[in-house]
Amino acid sequence: MRFLFYDRITEIDKGKAVSGVKTFALSEEFFRGHYSKKAVIPGVIFIEAMAQLLGWLIIYTHDFRLSAIMSLVEGVKIAPMLRPGLTAEIHGQIVSTSKRDSLGKARVLVDGREVASMQRIIFSHFHSVDPDELKRRFVYYSGLTPVA
Repeated sequence: MRFLFYDRITEIDKGKAVSGVKTFALSEEFFRGHYSKKAVIPGVIFIEAMAQLLGWLIIYTHDFRLSAIMSLVEGVKIAPMLRPGLTAEIHGQIVSTSKRDSLGKARVLVDGREVASMQRIIFSHFHSVDPDELKRRFVYYSGLTPVA
Protein backbone atom coordinates (compact mmCIF):
# COMPACT_ATOMS: atom_id res chain seq x y z
CA MET A 1 0.00 0.00 0.00
CA ARG A 2 1.74 3.16 -1.17
CA PHE A 3 -0.49 5.70 0.57
CA LEU A 4 -2.29 5.19 3.85
CA PHE A 5 -5.28 7.41 4.41
CA TYR A 6 -5.77 6.51 8.04
CA ASP A 7 -3.35 6.99 10.94
CA ARG A 8 -4.47 4.05 13.01
CA ILE A 9 -7.27 1.56 13.50
CA THR A 10 -8.88 2.30 16.86
CA GLU A 11 -11.40 -0.54 16.97
CA ILE A 12 -12.17 -3.67 14.96
CA ASP A 13 -15.02 -6.11 15.53
CA LYS A 14 -14.61 -9.22 13.38
CA GLY A 15 -17.41 -9.56 10.83
CA LYS A 16 -19.07 -6.35 11.92
CA ALA A 17 -17.32 -2.98 12.13
CA VAL A 18 -14.07 -1.03 12.08
CA SER A 19 -13.11 2.46 13.23
CA GLY A 20 -10.01 4.53 12.71
CA VAL A 21 -8.67 8.07 12.68
CA LYS A 22 -6.85 10.33 10.24
CA THR A 23 -5.46 13.81 10.87
CA PHE A 24 -5.01 15.74 7.64
CA ALA A 25 -1.85 17.86 7.82
CA LEU A 26 -1.04 20.61 5.35
CA SER A 27 2.16 18.67 4.59
CA GLU A 28 0.20 15.79 2.97
CA GLU A 29 1.64 14.95 -0.43
CA PHE A 30 -1.69 15.37 -2.25
CA PHE A 31 -1.76 19.11 -1.38
CA ARG A 32 1.53 19.82 -3.20
CA GLY A 33 1.07 21.59 -6.50
CA HIS A 34 -2.66 20.95 -6.82
CA TYR A 35 -3.96 22.87 -3.84
CA SER A 36 -1.12 25.24 -2.95
CA LYS A 37 -3.18 28.46 -2.76
CA LYS A 38 -6.34 27.18 -1.09
CA ALA A 39 -5.82 23.74 0.38
CA VAL A 40 -8.94 21.55 0.32
CA ILE A 41 -8.99 17.83 1.06
CA PRO A 42 -9.99 16.04 -2.17
CA GLY A 43 -13.17 13.98 -1.77
CA VAL A 44 -11.53 10.91 -3.28
CA ILE A 45 -9.20 10.80 -0.26
CA PHE A 46 -12.19 10.21 2.01
CA ILE A 47 -13.42 7.44 -0.31
CA GLU A 48 -10.01 5.78 -0.19
CA ALA A 49 -9.78 6.12 3.61
CA MET A 50 -13.16 4.41 4.04
CA ALA A 51 -12.18 1.71 1.55
CA GLN A 52 -8.82 1.02 3.22
CA LEU A 53 -10.38 0.49 6.64
CA LEU A 54 -13.22 -1.65 5.29
CA GLY A 55 -10.71 -3.67 3.28
CA TRP A 56 -8.77 -4.52 6.44
CA LEU A 57 -12.00 -5.43 8.24
CA ILE A 58 -12.87 -7.87 5.44
CA ILE A 59 -9.38 -9.40 5.43
CA TYR A 60 -9.47 -9.71 9.23
CA THR A 61 -12.98 -11.23 9.12
CA HIS A 62 -11.79 -13.90 6.66
CA ASP A 63 -8.74 -14.77 8.81
CA PHE A 64 -6.24 -13.21 6.39
CA ARG A 65 -7.00 -15.83 3.71
CA LEU A 66 -7.99 -13.33 1.03
CA SER A 67 -7.33 -9.86 -0.25
CA ALA A 68 -10.21 -7.40 -0.70
CA ILE A 69 -10.17 -5.04 -3.69
CA MET A 70 -12.67 -2.18 -3.95
CA SER A 71 -14.70 -2.72 -7.11
CA LEU A 72 -17.78 -0.47 -6.80
CA VAL A 73 -18.96 2.48 -4.73
CA GLU A 74 -22.44 4.02 -4.73
CA GLY A 75 -24.27 6.68 -2.79
CA VAL A 76 -21.19 8.77 -2.03
CA LYS A 77 -21.69 12.10 -0.26
CA ILE A 78 -18.82 14.42 0.66
CA ALA A 79 -19.01 17.86 2.26
CA PRO A 80 -17.31 20.60 0.23
CA MET A 81 -14.35 22.69 1.31
CA LEU A 82 -12.85 20.51 4.04
CA ARG A 83 -9.53 22.04 5.07
CA PRO A 84 -6.28 20.60 6.42
CA GLY A 85 -5.86 20.37 10.18
CA LEU A 86 -8.99 18.39 10.87
CA THR A 87 -9.07 14.99 12.52
CA ALA A 88 -11.50 12.56 10.93
CA GLU A 89 -13.09 9.52 12.55
CA ILE A 90 -13.67 6.81 9.95
CA HIS A 91 -16.30 4.13 10.57
CA GLY A 92 -17.09 1.13 8.38
CA GLN A 93 -19.53 -1.76 8.59
CA ILE A 94 -19.84 -5.07 6.78
CA VAL A 95 -23.38 -5.49 5.47
CA SER A 96 -22.73 -8.94 3.98
CA THR A 97 -19.75 -11.08 3.07
CA SER A 98 -19.12 -14.35 1.24
CA LYS A 99 -16.14 -16.18 -0.25
CA ARG A 100 -16.49 -14.15 -3.48
CA ASP A 101 -17.20 -10.62 -2.34
CA SER A 102 -18.27 -8.29 0.44
CA LEU A 103 -20.70 -5.40 0.75
CA GLY A 104 -20.11 -2.59 3.21
CA LYS A 105 -20.96 0.98 4.07
CA ALA A 106 -18.95 3.72 5.73
CA ARG A 107 -18.93 7.26 7.00
CA VAL A 108 -16.50 9.92 8.18
CA LEU A 109 -17.14 12.24 11.12
CA VAL A 110 -15.35 15.45 12.06
CA ASP A 111 -16.21 16.90 15.47
CA GLY A 112 -19.23 14.58 15.57
CA ARG A 113 -20.60 15.82 12.24
CA GLU A 114 -20.83 13.53 9.22
CA VAL A 115 -18.67 14.94 6.40
CA ALA A 116 -18.53 11.92 4.08
CA SER A 117 -20.42 8.68 3.55
CA MET A 118 -20.78 5.74 1.18
CA GLN A 119 -24.07 3.87 1.21
CA ARG A 120 -22.62 0.92 -0.65
CA ILE A 121 -19.11 -0.34 -1.35
CA ILE A 122 -18.43 -3.70 -2.93
CA PHE A 123 -15.12 -5.53 -2.61
CA SER A 124 -14.06 -8.43 -4.81
CA HIS A 125 -12.06 -11.13 -3.04
CA PHE A 126 -8.79 -12.63 -4.28
CA HIS A 127 -7.66 -15.85 -2.64
CA SER A 128 -4.07 -16.17 -3.90
CA VAL A 129 -2.50 -14.59 -0.83
CA ASP A 130 0.02 -15.39 1.87
CA PRO A 131 -1.94 -15.23 5.18
CA ASP A 132 1.23 -14.72 7.23
CA GLU A 133 2.26 -11.76 5.07
CA LEU A 134 -1.22 -10.22 5.37
CA LYS A 135 -1.10 -10.63 9.17
CA ARG A 136 2.31 -8.94 9.24
CA ARG A 137 0.99 -6.02 7.18
CA PHE A 138 -2.12 -5.75 9.34
CA VAL A 139 -0.02 -5.45 12.50
CA TYR A 140 2.31 -2.94 10.83
CA TYR A 141 -0.43 -0.75 9.31
CA SER A 142 -2.89 -0.93 12.21
CA GLY A 143 -0.79 -1.31 15.33
CA LEU A 144 -3.21 -4.03 16.45
CA THR A 145 -2.48 -7.69 17.07
CA PRO A 146 -4.88 -10.05 15.29
CA VAL A 147 -7.01 -12.26 17.53
CA ALA A 148 -6.66 -15.95 16.73
